[in-house]
This record gives sequence, structure tokens and C-alpha cells, in this order.
Amino acid sequence: MRVGLTGGIASGKSTVSALLTELGAVVIDADALAREVVAAGTPGLAAVVEEFGPALLRPDGELDRPAMASLVFADTEARRRLEAIVHPLVFERIVELEASAPADGVVVHDIPLLAESGRATGSDRGGFDAVIVMDVPEEVQVARMVADRGWTEAEARSRIAAQADREQRNALATYLIDNTGTLEDLRARVTEVYRALTSSGGTDA
Repeated sequence: MRVGLTGGIASGKSTVSALLTELGAVVIDADALAREVVAAGTPGLAAVVEEFGPALLRPDGELDRPAMASLVFADTEARRRLEAIVHPLVFERIVELEASAPADGVVVHDIPLLAESGRATGSDRGGFDAVIVMDVPEEVQVARMVADRGWTEAEARSRIAAQADREQRNALATYLIDNTGTLEDLRARVTEVYRALTSSGGTDA
């Protein structure tokens, strides 16, 4: 079973990913894989250095991510060249991870911008059997970003405004997870959703 997991910033998606992993799901985080495929010593990093030059390497052999980000955000063509290296490697790892999952297992794709990408729309939900959406009010998101990340309220609201709104995300949900309670409340709801996924084929909201 292929499941999409999404949620706005500071909605607790990373915590839910960890809880689903504990329950036995195979969680695939494309952002994490994008970092993995260009780690020190990988063919991916070698390809990046060949394309963009050794100035992007740190002394410890790792990719200088801030320097890379500065380069690609200022240059659309450079970003496309980087994506041409990284995206196929990430896709290859996704295929490997899905293939390694048990035949009756649950594979969860952690996709922060699922609503923005439009991937889960249409009759086939973008190939997902179910979509889990983390739901918290904007005021809770703001409070968490101010407290946990040290951002100003204006910075927090700006980041929220750059994402899909709450209604757009929630419209995708097969399962909606409210994350305004305690960790134990969240654990109980995630367990409930996981059991539904493994018993019903992911069709019960």
C-alpha cells in the first residue's frame, strides 16, 4: 500500500513519520533521500562536483549545502542541472525502498508539499491508496515556530502563507490527524490510522 503523508510547517509530520516507522511502516522521505544521494563519497556528489566544480566541497568532503543553495536559487538553469543529477538518484532509491517493503506492508511517502504539487489529485490520488494529512490551526503553527525555531511571528506567518492553505490540504485527506493534543493523543490517533490502513486497504476516512 502506498500512502502519502503531508502537512503544513510545524504540524508534527516528522513526529508522525517516526511513529509510523515504529508501527512497521516503511517511510520514504524524499528530502532526506536528496541529502543521502549526495553525501560524501557517493557517485551523486562526484557528479555534482564534476558539474559545478570543487568549490562546492567542504574540507571534510561533504557538500557545502549553503553554497549550493545560493547557486541554484539564483540561477534557474543551475537548479535544473542539479535536479537532473539528484532526481534520478532519488527516484532510484525510492524504487529500491518500495521493493524492499513486505508485500502486505505500508509504504508512506513523506511529502511536505503534496497539496502544492497537485500529485494527489484526480481519481487515482496520484497513485496513492490513501493520504494522511496533519491538521493544526495556524495559531498553533505560529506558536510552535516562535517557540521551537526562534522565528518572529511575521516570519512564521510568511512561511505559512507560502504553502497551500489548511482547506486545500485537508481536502486531500483520507485520514486527518489533529495534532493539537499531547504526544500520547497523537500516538493513539496514528496507531488507529495505521491499523485502519493495514486492515481495510486504506479506504476508511
